[in-house]
Amino acid sequence: MAGSSHGHGHTPAAWTGVIISFIGFLVAGALMVMGSIVGFWAGMALIIGGAVVGGIMKAMGLGHDAKPLAMVGGTPVAAREPVAVES
Repeated sequence: MAGSSHGHGHTPAAWTGVIISFIGFLVAGALMVMGSIVGFWAGMALIIGGAVVGGIMKAMGLGHDAKPLAMVGGTPVAAREPVAVES
C-alpha cells in the first residue's frame, strides 16, 4: 500500500506522540536492564504520556481528519457527500 497513506501519521500530533513514546521505550528498556524498577515504571509512564499528548493534540485539531476513503478504480479517494438526484 505504498500510495495509500493520504497523510497517515504525518501530523504534529502523531510525530509528538510517537517521539515521546519512543523516548519512554528507551528509558524503560535501559533502566530495566540496569535494574531500576522505579526508572522502568517512569519510562512506562512516558509511553502512556505520549499517547495522551498525541490524543490531546489531535483533539486540538493538529491531527489527521478521519474522513472515510472510497475506492475508485482500485485507488482510495476521499469520500464525497452524496449528490441529490432530482426526478
